[in-house]
Amino acid sequence: MTFISRKDILAQLKRDLIGKDAYRGVTLTYAWMANQFGHFSLGFIPTFILYTILSSKTQMRQPEIWSAVFIWGGWLLFELYNFLGPLLLNTSSKQVTAVAKGYTFKPAWANVTFDTLTDLCYFGIGAAAASLLCQWSTAIAIGLTALVLLVIYPTYYWYVTKMCLQQASYPFQLRLSQWNFGITEKHRQTILNFMTPENKGQHLLLFGSKGSGKTSLSVGIATEASINKNCCSYVTATKLLAMFFEEKDLSSPGSGIWSWHDSSLLVIDDINPGGLIKEDILTASLFYELLNNTHYGPYNVQQIRDKNVIWVMGNEESTKKEEQKWQTLLGLIGVHPADIIAVNLGNG
Repeated sequence: MTFISRKDILAQLKRDLIGKDAYRGVTLTYAWMANQFGHFSLGFIPTFILYTILSSKTQMRQPEIWSAVFIWGGWLLFELYNFLGPLLLNTSSKQVTAVAKGYTFKPAWANVTFDTLTDLCYFGIGAAAASLLCQWSTAIAIGLTALVLLVIYPTYYWYVTKMCLQQASYPFQLRLSQWNFGITEKHRQTILNFMTPENKGQHLLLFGSKGSGKTSLSVGIATEASINKNCCSYVTATKLLAMFFEEKDLSSPGSGIWSWHDSSLLVIDDINPGGLIKEDILTASLFYELLNNTHYGPYNVQQIRDKNVIWVMGNEESTKKEEQKWQTLLGLIGVHPADIIAVNLGNG
């Protein structure tokens, strides 16, 4: 599990709130806060407008309450539609290699529900705040207080989750349920077994031709682990080779910026380019030689052996000979054969 501390959260908040976006870029944590401020505004502004109309054009009693109720109710129906639409229309899982309607990997509906409820709380806070600004109401004040208390934990949860995702350095954002390439049921189940939380030291050899979705699949798998507050890292093979000669900074493991050493799941992408390049640019023997270098070899070997690793291969097809090369490498560093799994997105 991740070791993000309160100090790390405060430091990230400071980076998000102080400085110009054009200079520093936009982080996932900043984007999440901006999104929730948008939800607050979408509750606040329409409520204020509706109150103005109801109080000036009608004889309705307590328009400040009804305006908040109508706007929050409207957003509740909208979010209900957003939630139930995908749930009712795309619940089937694919059982064959052909891309079909439905999800290859089912969404984490509990997580999606929690996200929806968090958004509704911010809609409600905005509506209640506007109502109180227009006219004091004890009932609205109690409701606003309750919503603010309710949203404290979700705010903490989602902010830390976004920190986990941005620290992993994924090349793009993708939930596993969004992955829609072809895969056999056998290999789909293999992926699900690999993601079982109690599995440690598992090595997934992910083969596939160019455009088969192997990188996006690896990112989707790791993203789900990050959302469950695991330390994950994404790195290309060439970058990792250079890291094999770098000493890990042990001075501040709780800084919130972990290295590949600290990760419980490591994605090693672009081990070989594939496509029209038929020859292996990075062979298993060369990888082992650089991994087990004279400077940090034993430590590197231990770190690779003991964590879950997704090895993204760029080969056109996973022949037994190709698998055996990397299985031999993993055997040299002490990985048990039962912990080596191969999935080929191009073949059954």
